[in-house]
Amino acid sequence: MSTLLIIDDEPSLVSSLTFALEEEGYKVYGAATGEAGLQAVADVRPDLVLLDLRLPDKTGLEVLETMQRENGEPQVIMISAHGDTRAAVKAVKMGAADYLTKPFDLDDLLHTIRTTLERGQMTSEINFHRRAALRQSGLVGESAPMRDLAATISRVAGSGTTRILVLGESGTGKALVARAIHAGSARCTGPFIEINCASLPEQLIEAELFGAEKGAYTGAYQRRIGLVTLADKGTLFLDEIGEMPLALQAKLLHFLENGEYRAIGSTRAVHADVRVVAATNRDLVAEVAAGRFREDLYYRINVICLKIPALRSRGEDVLHLAEHFAQQYAHEEGVSPIRLNTVVRKLLAAYHWPGNVRELKNLIERLTILFPGRDISMAELPPEFGVIGSDVRRIADAHLQDEPVLRASKSSISDTLDVTERELLLSALRECGGHKGHAADHLGISRHAFKRRLQRLAIE
Repeated sequence: MSTLLIIDDEPSLVSSLTFALEEEGYKVYGAATGEAGLQAVADVRPDLVLLDLRLPDKTGLEVLETMQRENGEPQVIMISAHGDTRAAVKAVKMGAADYLTKPFDLDDLLHTIRTTLERGQMTSEINFHRRAALRQSGLVGESAPMRDLAATISRVAGSGTTRILVLGESGTGKALVARAIHAGSARCTGPFIEINCASLPEQLIEAELFGAEKGAYTGAYQRRIGLVTLADKGTLFLDEIGEMPLALQAKLLHFLENGEYRAIGSTRAVHADVRVVAATNRDLVAEVAAGRFREDLYYRINVICLKIPALRSRGEDVLHLAEHFAQQYAHEEGVSPIRLNTVVRKLLAAYHWPGNVRELKNLIERLTILFPGRDISMAELPPEFGVIGSDVRRIADAHLQDEPVLRASKSSISDTLDVTERELLLSALRECGGHKGHAADHLGISRHAFKRRLQRLAIE
């Protein structure tokens, strides 16, 4: 049974529509104002909203914009008077599924509702399979930045573009994004070839990419097949392209422009059909300005640009990833997965993660190997996590930078940090049976410092 919400200030219209739609088997709710409608969306999570353009407290466009920003899920059909047609069209451009003009025929309304719900169901299924494919490729997360990234990867993978640039901090998963693009493309049956431009000496990287004839240079005792050749009809992933030598950048540009290249020592031009995905954690605009990266190459590889969010900006994804890696490494090691207690979960969520997903993955692998099947407390975490006082304040402050409600008030931040420190102290006391000396050792601080914090937070 689909759930519908009618947001309209005409009681007679809401009443008659409710009766007619319930006769058709729908569960129907009503709201007379924009504010009440937004609250109802949050409370009942409707599948579809019938939204009037003119409401007592807000316009329908304002309600639509807020609904999409905060909820995103329900399909919306706008209801407009004759003079509101232009605004209704604008609403469709903003994301509404359709619009109807008053007075409307009931059969037209029912048909529009059915087709809109069917499209919404199809979209939900596509998004579900898209997220499943991303999880399979290792891209785990339900945060808004990751949902946006998943949608972009899907569109880019299915497109015909062959030049893609992936940007992101070290450890964010640029290689996983490249693999996801390949897996979702028509080239998925072809090869996926990866090369790290920073891992090879300058004199060897050209031979690695384009190949070399026997005797072309000292040490070339046999013919070398280049990775571009091996990637034909597939995807070539150039990781750390910002490290590529300038001399080779010109040859890569030539290949990207016409698909042709020559192996070292060869006079014969060879053609290859390759989708090139390049990635870097460097600021290529700054590299161009400094003369370390060719401007023409930058624009050639930057046809489509994907930016991967840092882990610290992905909210609850930190804990989803931690649980995912805990299950993964438990399966690989043949042991029970580790379990993270409340304090540890709070610390992981508050930590800045300079190494991003790679750092979290390494942490969970280490804990799984050292403490298989155990409940993980602060004592099992590396030293950088064993922090309270000023360090807790630093980490929590970094974590709260994206929380506008908390950032709005210094006192609210201070209160939040005190709560975090209190939980750490109480957790240590509980785990040490109330013994203050042991609890202080557990946290890696002196007994005197531990007592001072107990007094400041009025912990008896």
